[in-house]
Amino acid sequence: MELPIDHFRLLGVSPTTEVQTVLHTLRQRLDRAPQEGFTNETLQIRDALLSSSADLLSDPERRSRYEAELTALGGSDPGLQAGLELPSSQEVAGLLLLLEAGFPQEVFELASRALQPPQAPALGSGREADLCLLAGLACRAGAEELRQQRHFERAAQLLTQGLQLLQRMAQQPQQRNQLGDMLQSLRPFRVLDLISRDLGATEARSEGLRLLEELVEQRGGLEGEGDPRFNAEEFQAFFRQIRGYLTVQEQIDLFDRWASQPGPGATTADFLATTALTASGFAQRKPERIAAARDRLRASGQDDVGPLLACLHLLLGQVDAAEAAFRQGASAELQEWAQQAGPEPLAQLCAYCRDWLARDVLPGYRDLEADPDLEAYFADRDVQTYLNRLEARQPSSAAGFSAATGDLATAWPPESTVRETQASELERGSVDEDADLEPWGAGDWQDWIAPLQEKIGRWREHPLAQRPALLGAGIAAVVLLAALVSLVTRPKPPVSPIPVTPSARPAGSENGPARPPATGTPSSAAPATGSTAPVPRPTPPPASASVPLTSAEPTPAELQALLEAWLEAKATVLAGRSSPAPLGQLARENQVQRLQAERRDDDARGQTQRIETTVSDVTLESRSANRIAVVATIGYSDQRLDASGQPLGEATRIPALRNRYVFGRDQGTWRLVSFQLAD
Repeated sequence: MELPIDHFRLLGVSPTTEVQTVLHTLRQRLDRAPQEGFTNETLQIRDALLSSSADLLSDPERRSRYEAELTALGGSDPGLQAGLELPSSQEVAGLLLLLEAGFPQEVFELASRALQPPQAPALGSGREADLCLLAGLACRAGAEELRQQRHFERAAQLLTQGLQLLQRMAQQPQQRNQLGDMLQSLRPFRVLDLISRDLGATEARSEGLRLLEELVEQRGGLEGEGDPRFNAEEFQAFFRQIRGYLTVQEQIDLFDRWASQPGPGATTADFLATTALTASGFAQRKPERIAAARDRLRASGQDDVGPLLACLHLLLGQVDAAEAAFRQGASAELQEWAQQAGPEPLAQLCAYCRDWLARDVLPGYRDLEADPDLEAYFADRDVQTYLNRLEARQPSSAAGFSAATGDLATAWPPESTVRETQASELERGSVDEDADLEPWGAGDWQDWIAPLQEKIGRWREHPLAQRPALLGAGIAAVVLLAALVSLVTRPKPPVSPIPVTPSARPAGSENGPARPPATGTPSSAAPATGSTAPVPRPTPPPASASVPLTSAEPTPAELQALLEAWLEAKATVLAGRSSPAPLGQLARENQVQRLQAERRDDDARGQTQRIETTVSDVTLESRSANRIAVVATIGYSDQRLDASGQPLGEATRIPALRNRYVFGRDQGTWRLVSFQLAD
């Protein structure tokens, strides 16, 4: 065996050490023999090797030649390393000296190799016992060395190899226990090492998540005490650190599983799952996840979650339910504050919801960077689509959104449901409104904030999350008070909008979410004042659909046939079947992608849709060589079905809905480009 070490390092001296120091070091090494239980034969050979190195280094002539050899070796190739060739009878002692010199990983590799056939020692021999002891000691020292270097996963791999080796050899039970304890104590660091890697390192991150679940399971839940090596304070600090490395979907999956397991921390996990669902729904514009968070929070049966439910209802456009939840769940102090803040409960809800999103919901996810911008949220097309569908199925008062202030204001009238329709087909009209602003009521807020600050002080830092709002029963109301304290103590307090009469906005504007007319006029009524939409004229019976439509100047009948073909294709796709015509010949890519995305969402929920449409009164509005706009009256009905084909909820029926459709011509083919509610 060749040891990767020279005589200087073997003895533990430097090339500049004088002879007297060499001899003194030798005496110290001989007097401090290892006490781990090596055989006398190995210890005697160790002493002989040390004495041999000291003899060489204390002889000036031999030492000079040796130093010249080392210099020549380094000069010929900097990558070469000096070594000592040892006979097999001295291998174990040589490995022991190499371990003492500080090369544990090399010792473990060489000892493991020596325990493998064909050079494996005889069973039960002293050589076998010494090699196994060396392997265990080197494995522990090497793992500690890697841990100090923050190579946690490599340290764990080394410990695993050591355990497997000693178990195979059925040797060193004490060493095996120590290696196992080190591996267990290393698990939190491994989790941090693995999940902090790039999102593209899927295998490493999956292993990190698996270890995290093992860690929590061993503890008996998020708030368990089942791991004496990892106390509650250490675990809480660890958990706060790793949350920022987890994606929002990873947190949803983890917290959902932990919430379903009985034991300490199930309630905490349930609230954390609700937080993650809300964050995902708001940041990624998926209100169905906010609805799932609302349902989960309601099903938890916890007290004092009214303010949080109010925020979730608000994000779903359920203003009446939001105000009721806030009113019922707010404390007496909060009720008093609300009365002093102003007469508009909806503006107060918006202010609290923004603050709640900013401080309790959106921070703490690796893949989310979102501002608590309610205006942008409600202006998003997917959000509008979902809320349209929700209101069409469950008529209730919803809310408009003021582009000027970013606050919800002026509840939508019940008649607006006439102009709502299925998500895949229609959008709201485009009406904006301006709002005058007035400040909150004046007064010395500190007079009544001070008592509240005393109550919320102990909740300011919960160990398992950045904010305590979603971590247990009874915490939510306290967090609400904390949020309101921060709102009213800012240098520029929030403002309360005063609703004014909405002004008209061009139908194609996308600055803010669409709103129905404030008057509540049904869509079938005459256009609003100032509208330039022409009066519909009777249209001849539609021609048979010709796909693709390539006519240079298509007639209204041909456009109606193309529109009907597209609506039929959409209905077929949303019913879970293949389109009767190529979608790319009927509509442009943006419309096709929206349809396919909606079908994927339905498929993920195990649902289909039964949609029926009729087209009439197609009126040409404008025409150019490559663009045509028409206004059509649509008769519409839809019914959502479960996986077995059974209806879910009530069907939506809208007898007459006026829509504007725009067709574009590219490469000689006319396709649907966009649609919106007509004036």
